[in-house]
Amino acid sequence: MHKHKNVIHMNRRKFITQSSLLGAAIITRPIYNDHKDLDRLVAETFGIDTHNHVDVPFLASEFVGQQYDLAGELKASGLGAICLTFSVDRPLLKNPGEAYERFNTSLQEIDELLTKSSISRALNLSDILKARKSKRRVVIQSVEGGHFLEGKIDRLEKAYQRGLRHLGPLHDNDATPALGDVYTNAPQFGGLTSFGKEVIQECNRLGILVDLTHCSDKAIDDAMALSKTPVLVSHTGLNTLLGNNANMAQMMKPRLISPEQAKKVANAGGVIGVWKHLTESSENYVANIRQMTDLVGMDHVCLGTDSKLAINSAPDAKPSRGGEKTNGIWEKQTKGFYYEVIEQMAKAGFTETEMQKIGSGNFLRIFDAATKTK
Repeated sequence: MHKHKNVIHMNRRKFITQSSLLGAAIITRPIYNDHKDLDRLVAETFGIDTHNHVDVPFLASEFVGQQYDLAGELKASGLGAICLTFSVDRPLLKNPGEAYERFNTSLQEIDELLTKSSISRALNLSDILKARKSKRRVVIQSVEGGHFLEGKIDRLEKAYQRGLRHLGPLHDNDATPALGDVYTNAPQFGGLTSFGKEVIQECNRLGILVDLTHCSDKAIDDAMALSKTPVLVSHTGLNTLLGNNANMAQMMKPRLISPEQAKKVANAGGVIGVWKHLTESSENYVANIRQMTDLVGMDHVCLGTDSKLAINSAPDAKPSRGGEKTNGIWEKQTKGFYYEVIEQMAKAGFTETEMQKIGSGNFLRIFDAATKTK
């Protein structure tokens, strides 16, 4: 094991037992009686969805006239921040330069969306703490897949300068050149490729949090061996929890993490996001959170829904695919996403300290470690 990993392990226990990064007065008394308590818990734990999508079009002309109520949906959800994520590899990329063109178009459109919503990007922990103190909501810019790099490592620094602070090197389809083995594809690279390893090292140098969702176990192991800061797996679930929908379970199982691999991530100081898939209610979702915390510890779990707050709501918009809207994930959902989750966590016996850790504290610990000025 690398020397830096030993340092992480020696300091981790001391670090995670310190007071909340958000500075809230977290206590462990009985905490939930009525809606006033729920409002307080939601505000004080400052929830962060570490994987929330925005699907802006790849043609700038199509963006004209589209409408996104990101500010309204974010407020209704109860979340304080989201990792606002987009990808460029669907539909399939065909031509050289196409991935980078899609990437730049998407960022330009997100710039406009954020301006209209009066929402800013958080570039580090300080930005998030300031937003919370002033009761503002922020986003962390995330990209799912390193396809936009097209083998040019200097593009990562350009993306950093435009606000990128969270990168998942792999997504559904291989980049050109490839960065590593995707967990839903047959292994062909033996984990990360040489370029994939270079990307991990450059993320460390610049200050970008590495998200290893979509990576094979070997690719995860390769990245953790290289990374000088703890990693994130933003949206997954245990492959022992398959829900009640057999067809969905069969499709999702390759995307789920094994207990053994989850422990590896936690032992390296990393954090795992529990997603909405294979859950039928907020109660079921919180039960999955409990299973993950029982396995890897309360300091290594966060929220990562893989849903959407920013959905085109223009009158002529095509209907969003079912189940994707963050504030309507579950059929019987009556509250915004984070309100639902915190209410169920309180009922399930989570303490306020535990809610704060899972809601945002664990993620912010590794986000801070990754993005501190080098």
